[in-house]
Order: sequence, then C-alpha cells, then structure tokens
Amino acid sequence: MILSAPEGDILTNAAIPKPEHPRPQLVRDTWLNLNGTWGFEIDAGDSGLERGLRTRELADEIMVPFAPESALSGVGNVDFMEAVWYRRNVTIPQEWAGLRTLLHFGAVDHDATVWVNGIEVARHRGGFTPFTADLSDVAEPGAEAVIVVRARDSRHGMQARGKQATWYNNTHCQYTRTTGIWQTVWLEAVPDVHIKRLRVTPNLAGSSLNIEVPLSRNRTGHTVTATLSSSDGTVAEAHARADLDLAPSLRLSIPADQLRPWAPEDPFLYDLRVTIKDSVGVPVDGVKSYAAIRSVALDGKVVRINGKAVFQRLVLDQGYWPESLMTSPDDAALVKDIELSMQAGFNGARLHQKVFEERFLYHADRLGYLVWGEFGDWGVSGGGTVGHNQQPTASFVAQWLEVLQRDYNHPSIIGWCPLNETHQHLHDRITVLDDVTQAMFLATKLADPTRPVIDASGYSHRVRDTDIYDSHSYEQDPERFRLQQEGLAEGKPFLNRAHDGEDYSVPYNGQPFFVSEFGGIWWNEAEARQAADAAGTDVESSWGYGQRVASEEEFYARFEGLCGVLLDNPNMFGYCYTQLTDVFQEKNGIFNFDRSTKLDLARIRATQQRPAAIERD
Repeated sequence: MILSAPEGDILTNAAIPKPEHPRPQLVRDTWLNLNGTWGFEIDAGDSGLERGLRTRELADEIMVPFAPESALSGVGNVDFMEAVWYRRNVTIPQEWAGLRTLLHFGAVDHDATVWVNGIEVARHRGGFTPFTADLSDVAEPGAEAVIVVRARDSRHGMQARGKQATWYNNTHCQYTRTTGIWQTVWLEAVPDVHIKRLRVTPNLAGSSLNIEVPLSRNRTGHTVTATLSSSDGTVAEAHARADLDLAPSLRLSIPADQLRPWAPEDPFLYDLRVTIKDSVGVPVDGVKSYAAIRSVALDGKVVRINGKAVFQRLVLDQGYWPESLMTSPDDAALVKDIELSMQAGFNGARLHQKVFEERFLYHADRLGYLVWGEFGDWGVSGGGTVGHNQQPTASFVAQWLEVLQRDYNHPSIIGWCPLNETHQHLHDRITVLDDVTQAMFLATKLADPTRPVIDASGYSHRVRDTDIYDSHSYEQDPERFRLQQEGLAEGKPFLNRAHDGEDYSVPYNGQPFFVSEFGGIWWNEAEARQAADAAGTDVESSWGYGQRVASEEEFYARFEGLCGVLLDNPNMFGYCYTQLTDVFQEKNGIFNFDRSTKLDLARIRATQQRPAAIERD
C-alpha cells in the first residue's frame, strides 16, 4: 500500500512535490509521503519555545521539502534565520493497525527537534543526513498526529555548512543558505520485528554478494531470506536464522553464466528481495532493494574498476538549482544533471561539499555514473572566510558515519572524501583538525574497507597512509600547468602550500594521484559582450578562477590544453574539472545555472574522450 496524501488532505499525488519513494534501496509498500503544504514560521531570535510556537498554529505556510530561502518553498527569505518552525496535522492510516509508525526526515539543516502530539520524539544534529522517530507510543493508526519541528541553523559557532555563506551575500564560491527541512518527509509502517537498512558488500573475486540484514529485534524461530533476481528469474537465494544476532549475514553465490559486473559501460543492477518469516513460515516483513557486483582496487598509481584501468573524467557538482537551492526541483532534475555531464564527456563527479539526495545516487547507479561521496565540511569557522576552515568538531565524525551508513550500498560510489581543503601547517602543533581528520579517515576505513579513502581533498593531507593523494590547481596557462604537474613522475607531485611556502601535508608516498580540482575557466558570453561594448570599463558581476577568457574560442583552447596535460600523464588516474554548472555569481560551469546550453558540447566531449595515458595499454 503506497499512500500519497493523508486522509482529508487536499493535495493530490500530482500536487505533492517529489512524490517518489525517497529511499530506493529499502522499499516497503506501506509508506506515506508528507511533502506539501505545512504551517511555518520564522523564529528570528530562536525564542519560539518560550513564546509558545510549539503549541499553537503557525503564522505562515511553506511548501516542503523546499528550504525557506528558495523560491519553490513559497517563502523566499534569504536573510539569516536562527530558527524556523513547521507544523502539520496527519491522520495515521487505519490500515496500519498492528504496525509501528516511523516518521522519516531525509535531511533537516541543522539542529532539529521533533514533537508529535506534544511529546518530543526526536533530536538530530547535522544538516545532511536522515533521522527517524518512532510514533507508535504517541499516535495510533486512525488517530491524528500533530507534527511540530523546530530547526535551528545559527550562523554563529562551528557546524558543517558546505557551500552555504556565513555572511549575508553570495560571494565567490559561497552560495545562498539552506535552513530547515530540505529533503522528503515521510511516514512508514513496519512490524515490530523489521528489517533496517541493508548492508550489501560485493565480492567480484568470489562471484558473490554478502548481505547483512540488521533487525529491529530477534524472535525465536524467525528466519531471513535474501533473493537475488534479474529479468530472467532467480539468480541466487540464501537463508539464515534471524534469532541469534541483530544482523544476520547471508552469502549469495552468483553462477558464472549470470555474473554481470556493474561498470560505467554496463551498469547492471540485480533486483534484491529480503524477507523475514516467523517459526511457522508466515512472512513478517519484506523489503525490495537492488544490488550490483563490482570491485575497486589500487594498483600502483592506477585505480582499477573490475580490474580495468578507467580514467576518471570527473566534474565538480555542487548540486544547486536557482529555484530550489540544495533540493532538486524534481526527480527529473537529478537525472538531467547526470545526463548533461555524460553528454559533455564526463564519466562521473565529485559530489562537492554536500551529501546528495539518495535518489541522485540511485540514478547514478542505474546510469553507470562514477561518484566520490563527500561531506559538506566547510563553514566551520562560524563566520570566518573559507581559509579558516580549521575547527571541525567531534560532531563531524558522527554525521559522517551517518553518511557512510546511508550510502554504503551504492555501486556508483567508488571513493570517499570526508574533508575538503583543510588548512594546517606541518610545523604547527597537533590540533583538533589533526584529530578529526584522523578520526574521519579511520572511521571511514572501518565502516567501509571496500573503497579508497582520501583523508582530505587538497591542501592538508594529514594521514600518512591515505589511500589517495591529490592537489588542487587553478593554474590557467596549459604550459605552466604541464610544468607544474610533471614532477609526479619523480614522486614529487604538485602540492598545495601555504603562502609562505611551507607544506600543509605529510610527504607523498606513491599513492594513486589526481588533480581533484582544476580548470574553473571563467566565461560568461553576455558579460564578455558587455565588457567589449564598455571599452574596457569594469563591468564584471561574476566570479571565476584566474583571468577569464576573452572569447568562447579561447575557452576551448584553454580547456583542451588543461585536460590534455592530465590525460597524457601516465601517472594520473583521473581528474575533476570545476564545474558542471554556473552557480549564482560563479560563472565557470560547462552549463548555465538553469542548465541551458552554454558551450558546444561536441567540442567539450571530443576533448575528453580521447584515450588517457593509463587507458592506452
């Protein structure tokens, strides 16, 4: 049973924003989408609890799941908001009698407290990850649930914000803020003994998948079954007792004639069904999912996918839209960004300074799009500039572990990047930055030993045994860029250094290396025409890296030259070009901010599609 709107709600399925199931890797039929119109009120001084906002109707309305700063929310307030409040009355479906009702939030930025029928049911810190409240003891099926949410998102203090500006205006590569609910809110009915988020580990060498099935609790005599299938029928099936531990493990052995590894050129996904049965064989719970089998391995300076050297032609994707900010306007917009990137010749992306919606990763899985999962760690200086991102807290580790738990199963994710452009000199004493960097790296390796991890992208590499080493360079002259990068052949790659020339990083130790940010070529045709008409007058209203090109032809020449340096380097396993689209004032995208055509995609694609040095053997 999939319900689209609560009883008595005037919304139709078509009127609900983002009506798709928000969690494609763990689907039950008993769910209820709560996107749509909610009561809303801005709490500028964070005094709403004292003023009774928890217990009264709110003054305004908002369209969930869009943040109040966005146009699609219907609010469009881009000023600072210390706190915001939401309220929604929902009738729990009577058909859910005998089941437990779970209230899910895809993401709320940043510090959320949830009350239902006056009772606090959840608290969560972190603006990028999901959390859940069990309503079973506060709202029975057939009864009304009054949901109240307070989201605090102060500009003061240290928290992970990603690219959200901590000053009023959008500036350089800092963008409009996101406050409060920005991903789907939904209800789900589950039995008392139910399946939690699956953990699927591929073993290509062993032609098998390992399925861990975390359970809410155990019951004597219960069993769990995992069934893998394709369009041709059942591929493999395994059974295990479900009464001995909280996460039974099952091994699905895939016959040789049905082994089809997931790869960018063939992103094959198996269907996966997991069920629990009681002691007499009656089904208790069941979920639908999918799985893929593929491997990621490090071979010298090469990163291999299924044993094959694949040059990673990545693009930096900020995941912003003009009308909806960090929330995609609809599901089609997620697909479109992947398709546009692939049309331009990229085969993947760094999902930059943001934890993307789960449905983006689902589409990346099915389209064969390689991605590096990243945390939005910027903004920790509490009002300072980008260069002061040096004070992450232990809360970052907890939030990052939630990311790893949520996204572990996605075959499209081929690496993890918990931190970006941290700044710390080698000669400084050990600081919180060192501790948190080490903690996030170790936590990642413990949570996921199957993928490579980079301790921090660019600047301060603080972990000597980091799997991947990189640097960022926005050198705009291709010949100087070539000279800058040629030291990699001698084990002396270009490193990001402090202004005084001191190293930020521990020494390079021969790891696979790539330039994980480069390019950022500043180009806006309308501004170029305006500048020409103004005879040299300063008319720039945008921002980009280095000296902007004077013409579109100069753009193609620079793009080809910069990409060629990295494609032709036999010691480089990939690159990441900045960036997919313009974002507000930052005009260095392959596409315009509204995703309209900006450049000749055939030329951009042709530059990238010639074989890289590591692919020529």
